[in-house]
Amino acid sequence: MPDYETLRANLERRGFDVTYFETAAQAADYLDRKLDGKTVGHGGALTLTEMGLPERLSSHAAVFSHWSGGTFQQAAAAPIYLTSVNALAETGELVNIDGTGNRVASTLFGHEEVYFIVGANKIAPDYDSALWRARNIASPKNAQRLHKKTPCAARGERCYDCSSPERICRALVVLWEKPGGIGRAEVVLVNEALGF
Repeated sequence: MPDYETLRANLERRGFDVTYFETAAQAADYLDRKLDGKTVGHGGALTLTEMGLPERLSSHAAVFSHWSGGTFQQAAAAPIYLTSVNALAETGELVNIDGTGNRVASTLFGHEEVYFIVGANKIAPDYDSALWRARNIASPKNAQRLHKKTPCAARGERCYDCSSPERICRALVVLWEKPGGIGRAEVVLVNEALGF
């Protein structure tokens, strides 16, 4: 089980706000209330889908995503951005790998608020373990989910550092601290497995 107190302290030391919830339902209720009437963008985070968050927010907020008929640009222009990570180190580093770049770009610059929703399954003890997890667990599973023709999707295992035209591992972003190009950044920790 992750050491949430140590993780919280390390994230706060790095400039992130932190909230913790035992369940995804509690986290979804919190975000649903907090984002009432706001304009929100999000990328292709399975975590958000599993929580039912885009649908809930759509009933009382403006929600933009390329997954729901919007565009990358609309999501990127929203003042608030929701995402997850491929891995989070207990030492405080957030690791994301992206194919298009829209999701990682939105964690770096331009938003008034960014929320990183992270399930317990994505927490690793240190940076090296988090990077390994992002490359060898999250990326192959996402390639399979998206029906990509890559070695990791075909074999259902580790990254092969391939040169496939359908490769989804094209950009790696590590947040060592809250980027100066965004306003508030909150890590929402959930003590349940969410996403890959």
